[in-house]
Amino acid sequence: MIVDGLLIYVILLTMSTTAQADTVWFTTKGQVVIPRRLRKLFHIEDGTRAIVTATDEGILLKPVTAALIERGFGLLKRKPGHKPLAGEWAEHKREERQKEEAKYDRHGSR
Repeated sequence: MIVDGLLIYVILLTMSTTAQADTVWFTTKGQVVIPRRLRKLFHIEDGTRAIVTATDEGILLKPVTAALIERGFGLLKRKPGHKPLAGEWAEHKREERQKEEAKYDRHGSR
């Protein structure tokens, strides 16, 4: 895809000792087709979700598959010093509740 004179593409690398690169193109909607061999390698099926992360090297796609979840690849692994996920989630819900209450207080209705 060409945007403002720049060709935009993604290079996908397999996680093996024989790193073979594939070039794919984005559609106008930002979609890409993952090559079949990579879909098979990572157990990606129709409807598979992925975690998308910006890295120093580019865009990292981590498919969230049943096989990945079963192997426990550390999707919820916390960094040293960070709160446990349950504590972070409780804090998030508390903040959400406070925002909702403040919104209702401003409008005077519930």
